[in-house]
Amino acid sequence: MIIELNRNQFQTCLRLLQEGGLAEGRAVIEGTSPGRVFVDNLDQPKTGIVWLYSNDGFIFFGDAENVPFNQALNDFINQTIKPEAKKVGLEWFEALGYHPGWNQTFERVFQHRTIGSWNQRVYLLEEGSFIEPKKEHIPETFQCVKLNRDILSNNKIKNLPQLKEEILEFWPSIHSFLHHGLGYCMIYEHEIVSYCFSGYVAGNVHCMGVETYKPYRGRGFAKHVAAAFIKECLDSNKIPYWDCMETNLASVAVAEKLGFKQQFDYQGYDFSLKEQ
Repeated sequence: MIIELNRNQFQTCLRLLQEGGLAEGRAVIEGTSPGRVFVDNLDQPKTGIVWLYSNDGFIFFGDAENVPFNQALNDFINQTIKPEAKKVGLEWFEALGYHPGWNQTFERVFQHRTIGSWNQRVYLLEEGSFIEPKKEHIPETFQCVKLNRDILSNNKIKNLPQLKEEILEFWPSIHSFLHHGLGYCMIYEHEIVSYCFSGYVAGNVHCMGVETYKPYRGRGFAKHVAAAFIKECLDSNKIPYWDCMETNLASVAVAEKLGFKQQFDYQGYDFSLKEQ
């Protein structure tokens, strides 16, 4: 049987988290970032799943060889996850392992499904490795500013609703984001052209979300907003954490140009929730 925990029960899972594992899952279990947690036992869980609030995946943690849990998994997905996913328009189940032992379990448990897989990379900054981009490469008409309450309530910014909508894909409210996260954006003529903000926060680890809107890509703006984010992290004893698909070459390039070093990679698996 797989059961959902109430938020005040999440701490029972902390002992199962692998040190140096996926920060997004830890952020939910620690209670900083929103999400749902399912386990095999309410009082003494051995295995569990974090459903990320952003719908960017289901992170599995704990014992990957837990036979009763694994035997119940497909029925749980069909009977519990599918109806809930339909309500929010989620069409794919993305399984992410908290440690490599999950890969074989996913391939075995989901062998009757049409599954795909991909690689993710996790980057961190090592001491002294940050490479700050040169400011002279950005025209003076472009301004890099912190995402604070004043900016996020400035109605003169044309596409502010779009940015706020993207923040709310990760956070239950702007207030929650401002309380737990941090971010920067590049503004040109009252329009946001690029941003970097905390998608998840686990302790002092901030998982970075970076984006540049289409008309402004290829001009180095992502590198500059990310650099501003990193500098605040380093000044306030926070750890910037970069997690991206191996095939996202633009993201990989920005991370490495800023001095990030790959720490580990992990595999994700997916299948359609429309399958029977």
